[in-house]
Amino acid sequence: MFARTSLSGFPEWLPGGRIVEQNVLDHLREVFELHGFTSLHTRAVEPVGELQRKGETSKEVYVLSRIHDPQAEVTDKTLGLHFDLTVPFARYVLENRNQLAFPFRRYQIQHVWRGERPQDGRYREFIQADIDIVADGDLPRHYESELPLVMFEALSALPIPPVTIMINNRKIVQGFCEGIGVDDIDEALRAIDKIAKVGPDGVKQILTANGVSEEQADKLLALAGIRGGKETITNAVTALGVENETLQQGLQELNQVLQDTHEQAGDHIVADLSITRGLDYYTGTVYETIIEGHEDLGSICSGGRYDSLASDGKRSYLGVGMSIGVSRLLSRMSSQQMIKPTRTVPTCVLVAVANEQTRGESNAVARVLRQRGIATEVSPKASKFGKQIKYADKRGIPFVCFLEEDQSVTVKDLRTGQQEPIDPATWMPAAEDLKVRVVSDN
Repeated sequence: MFARTSLSGFPEWLPGGRIVEQNVLDHLREVFELHGFTSLHTRAVEPVGELQRKGETSKEVYVLSRIHDPQAEVTDKTLGLHFDLTVPFARYVLENRNQLAFPFRRYQIQHVWRGERPQDGRYREFIQADIDIVADGDLPRHYESELPLVMFEALSALPIPPVTIMINNRKIVQGFCEGIGVDDIDEALRAIDKIAKVGPDGVKQILTANGVSEEQADKLLALAGIRGGKETITNAVTALGVENETLQQGLQELNQVLQDTHEQAGDHIVADLSITRGLDYYTGTVYETIIEGHEDLGSICSGGRYDSLASDGKRSYLGVGMSIGVSRLLSRMSSQQMIKPTRTVPTCVLVAVANEQTRGESNAVARVLRQRGIATEVSPKASKFGKQIKYADKRGIPFVCFLEEDQSVTVKDLRTGQQEPIDPATWMPAAEDLKVRVVSDN
């Protein structure tokens, strides 16, 4: 359902694919709003200095420059396209803190840009759908359980295979590093985050290249290999024999999330201690989500808790958020033919035109149908009815209306060939035909 494009990493959809995209976005909006999240839209650009403070993705920021000044020097005040929605959201909270009611629940669905190498499911321009809850000074832990349940509800209702949300708490890795004497904790977190890409051996090479001993690296990899439910996690971490207060705090917080989410999500929310997230602003619980049977795609939904992202020097605004990589999800849904639209146009009815002198009468019938919520077109040409029917059939329009000589109206179902008289003021197509639907292709 992708259109051909010569610019790699900038997806464009054919009409059917765009209908699927809109259907998915509408579904996400509905779920988010059912849970009380307010829609936001922020500007596309931020100062480069702000974007560069938020982790290793700073190397992927697209910088804006005027076309007549291509050699302009890049400074902290240079504008760059945002690579995620959390950084501009943090700025938005600070600028509008006196007008917002906390805890503030927001959802945001926008394009973002990231200068990475395009590949399956990864683009340079893509859509993210975020939800965040931000509090002024104190953020209760129960929000860390609420967000993955909202995302589980949203994703589980899509016609895709089951999803698994994997969670961890960065305090576990931080405390473990402190307990075994690893000094550069941030580098250790970033290295472990790459385990799905480079494997345990690759992570070990990164760790040892940054001053971690082989023994320490092996212990960190043993920690990262732990996965399962509450009891499994507790016993496996305890068995590693590392004692540290931060480690224990992180383990308690992780177990609380597992306990809170089990009734609704069961084993679809599990602990995975290899999940650390590469961005610097996460401070506690972190999340990643995979589609079962499509693990090669990587995470389609991720996020975490951040305790120091937004601050005005006097007050800190703590938050927890999750983000769906909508374009990544749609690319797999399309390439694997998981879903398709029932038709590739919104039009339900084509009103035929007998001749150009009666086009006004055809337009009048179309207006009546539209006033009643039925998407309607008028035939572009007053050609032979057979050609008008072929035009509708080619576009996937299910019904064609004809004005008879006695001014009555008939409608023909192009799928069955059945034609019957109707009153445009009362006739209604079947519910499954009225609007374009997205259905499973399996």
